[in-house]
Amino acid sequence: MSGLANLQKRFFAWGMSRANDADSDGVKLKDCDDHESLGELKAALLNSVQGRVVEIGPGAGASFAYLPKDIQWIGIEPNPYMHRYLQEEARKQGIESVEVYEGMAEKLPLIDESVDTVVGIHVLCSVGDVQEALGEIRRVLKPGGVFVFLEHIADQRGSWNRRLQDAIAPVWKGLFDNCHPHRETDQVLQAQGFERVDEEYFRLSFPNYSPHVAGVARKS
Repeated sequence: MSGLANLQKRFFAWGMSRANDADSDGVKLKDCDDHESLGELKAALLNSVQGRVVEIGPGAGASFAYLPKDIQWIGIEPNPYMHRYLQEEARKQGIESVEVYEGMAEKLPLIDESVDTVVGIHVLCSVGDVQEALGEIRRVLKPGGVFVFLEHIADQRGSWNRRLQDAIAPVWKGLFDNCHPHRETDQVLQAQGFERVDEEYFRLSFPNYSPHVAGVARKS
């Protein structure tokens, strides 16, 4: 890894750690019937997870504030400079059983059918191969296990916002750690063989960072 790439990863990890203190309750949702804020939605998605929980691309641990304290949490984070912040945030939030591994969603270092829940918050936008990552998620989930997701996705083709997403994609990926603003993650998810996918759509105030999809996909 070049010195510049190293520096970028360090800076990104530092920035993500500072974002942990942001007030998600202050981020209001549009076109969402069940939840008023991003914080309220995250709480609804994460408060009830249990058992052995794997989070892919957890960043600096923003989800810890919403997770139950008694879970066995395993983080798969490709940026090694995030790991220290993850451990610190876990201690701050009172989560004791924490393991952090350097790895990628497309090749999880876990055996088949070994976890109860996989969590992905704003991460499938930046993986190298969405289909491969979702295949790995299904592989490691126990029968009846669930994938809890929250992702920003591409807007409708032909819309002005989709044209904006397409136009800024090359620069956006470089600035935000390979994040694709126009990825059709919801369509890929529906085609991945989960027994059931419950999802809801909503928007934020940031045009190119909308729409969003959130929900739970259950393995048969």
